[in-house]
Amino acid sequence: MSALLAIEDLAVRFPSGGGLAGRLGLRPLPPIEAVAGVSLALEAGTTYALVGESGSGKSTLARAIVGLVPVARGTIRFQGRSVAGPGAEGLGALRRDVAILFQDPVGSLSPRRTVRSILAEPFRVHGVAADPGREVQRLLAEVGLAADFAHRYPHQLSGGQARRVGVARALALRPKLVIADEPTAGLDVSVQGELLNLMNDLQARLGIAFLMITHNLHVVRHVAHRMGVMYLGRLVEEGATAVIFSSPRHRYTEALLAAGAEPDARAGGPAIRGEVPSLIARPPGCEFHPRCGFALARCRTEAPGLTAIGTLRSFRCHNPAGVAAPGAPAGA
Repeated sequence: MSALLAIEDLAVRFPSGGGLAGRLGLRPLPPIEAVAGVSLALEAGTTYALVGESGSGKSTLARAIVGLVPVARGTIRFQGRSVAGPGAEGLGALRRDVAILFQDPVGSLSPRRTVRSILAEPFRVHGVAADPGREVQRLLAEVGLAADFAHRYPHQLSGGQARRVGVARALALRPKLVIADEPTAGLDVSVQGELLNLMNDLQARLGIAFLMITHNLHVVRHVAHRMGVMYLGRLVEEGATAVIFSSPRHRYTEALLAAGAEPDARAGGPAIRGEVPSLIARPPGCEFHPRCGFALARCRTEAPGLTAIGTLRSFRCHNPAGVAAPGAPAGA
């Protein structure tokens, strides 16, 4: 069975001040490659999580999927139809079948519109013949909100309630895929649990697939079927969530999991040294080697190839965790 969403060798590039450099008579800088050759597949009715430090390219990848940023290289296929890349049919193939759950639950809702108006808008935009009142009540019921919430404005909602309204809006046209950008950010732990239970229930009942972008590794462990770890725009490890959590191979993945719930944390486990390098000046060889305590001499000059273990996992690392090292560490 073909994947619901299949991405192959995807690259997204942004200009790096070339226009200003030209006006000053300087050599323009090369474009910034925010997403660099990413390949992944998401099956219908499953959850795929993208994790990594801020600036790793997770959100840019998600925006490329829905056409909010242009694709420089590679292909995106949705339900077997090309929506980006050579021979693409365009985004019309996924307009109604892909929805986005934005990061800011309150800020993503228009402050001048009632919940009823917000939830009825997708039907109007897509010309769907439906009874708006009935559909709004159905959506509110699906996300566990009372009918009288239809008359409230966003400022009258708590963060958890606003997030539920966002989920209801995303579900309006019965999408096959929901892209959830930091769905639990800013929510109390109890509210996070309620939201995740809601998403799991909707997935079980409606067969929705979720592409989740998150820093919360506890969430990933409990809800994602597969996960991808991004660093400087590349997938450095990808595969079944249970397998990666039990035995990470890439040293970056190992450090993130040891750090706990927040990838930007630095407490415990193998430390991630220093700061994320600039995308304008990517390190040679393995791009993680300047921050890795297990780097070998070859890591400084030779980019690691892809090691795939069936469909369970793939990773890019010369000195993977849990595998005998071929030589002594190169040191700092």
